[in-house]
Amino acid sequence: MFKRSFSTKLEALVSNQWQLQSNKIYKEFRFDDFSSAFGFMSRVAEKMDHHPEWFNVYNQVNITLTTHDAGGLTDKDFNLAKKIDQIAKETGLVWA
Repeated sequence: MFKRSFSTKLEALVSNQWQLQSNKIYKEFRFDDFSSAFGFMSRVAEKMDHHPEWFNVYNQVNITLTTHDAGGLTDKDFNLAKKIDQIAKETGLVWA
């Protein structure tokens, strides 16, 4: 049951440009400018009690999600990825 649920959730994210990388999911985002990228990061940080690993240069934000305590992906990661995609669309996303 878990494997089917996991696969379904992963397929939904992959179809939205997330990539599976060694028990983590990863996505790159580009915004109009640094202010939009930073605003996006601020909004993501306040949304959930689960935080991404991220890298930011000017208008680009790269995000990796995993649950360290669990040693891999959990529902927290899938839920945060969906929320991140929603926030990105609201914050001036140029491409993902």
